[in-house]
Amino acid sequence: LMEEDLNVTYITFGGHVEVHKYRYLYFMVVLIVYILIICSNSTIVYLIWKHRDLHEPMYIFIAALLLNSVFHSTNIFPKLLIDILSEQQIISYQACLVQFYMFYTLSDSEFVLLAAMSYDRYVSICKPLQYPTIMRKRTVSVILALSWLVPACEAVGLATLSANQKLCSFTLKVIFCNNSIYKLFCVSPRAVILYGVFVIVSIVVLPVLFIIFTYTRILIICYHSSGEVRRKAAQTCLPHLMVLINYFYLITFDFITGRLQTDFQKAAHVVMTLQLVVYNPLFNPIIYGLKMKEIYKHLKKLFCQGKTN
Repeated sequence: LMEEDLNVTYITFGGHVEVHKYRYLYFMVVLIVYILIICSNSTIVYLIWKHRDLHEPMYIFIAALLLNSVFHSTNIFPKLLIDILSEQQIISYQACLVQFYMFYTLSDSEFVLLAAMSYDRYVSICKPLQYPTIMRKRTVSVILALSWLVPACEAVGLATLSANQKLCSFTLKVIFCNNSIYKLFCVSPRAVILYGVFVIVSIVVLPVLFIIFTYTRILIICYHSSGEVRRKAAQTCLPHLMVLINYFYLITFDFITGRLQTDFQKAAHVVMTLQLVVYNPLFNPIIYGLKMKEIYKHLKKLFCQGKTN
């Protein structure tokens, strides 16, 4: 066992703030947030799966996005809960790379899914007559498969390059493994930096530009259209835009703090990092559940039914 242990490199999470003092409070808050994330996202995914009138591309993409949030949270929260109760907040480097890989695969999938949603809205509002032929079941399945496969394949490259680096530091200033693992390397290899930029451009920047393009087209069409078209556009596009703007701001923060050697105040850094894994998974189901009329209708029915029973 000792020999096996000697071959394992352990990384310490140095980002926790007074964890010994507020251990049980932190644990309860994180556990409640995790349960809320699982329950709220799963409820809306269940509604979309159960009701045939929600088996449309727009709702299928919403279900995929919310499912993505559940995976995303499960990658972070169980380990975080264990760390809060542990004397030492440590992780093996191999496990850290797996968490890093899952974190960026699922974060990047979110952007591709949001791009798919904007394309769906664009076709629905700008080409309503061609919508059934363009957004077929098969097209939706291909888009969903690519949304997870492309980021997963690109993140493999990042994780593999990182796995082969020599480490000179063994403490991360964060509470889970994100791109701050680059700060552990003895030298910053050009291959990792260039490949990281390629991933950011292809999986974040391009989808965001595509989203801006499609929403600009939708706005132009709405400007020249009737009140009915405008209302439909506002109803279905606004939730997507709210989610996207927030997510882009958070992922940009994550990228900048990971690459720059800045010493953020510890507490501020933890709050911003947690926002990345709490804010969207917690608020997406609220935004989609309350702002999407059809989902809200079924949600109301589900809870009112529960009351009458």
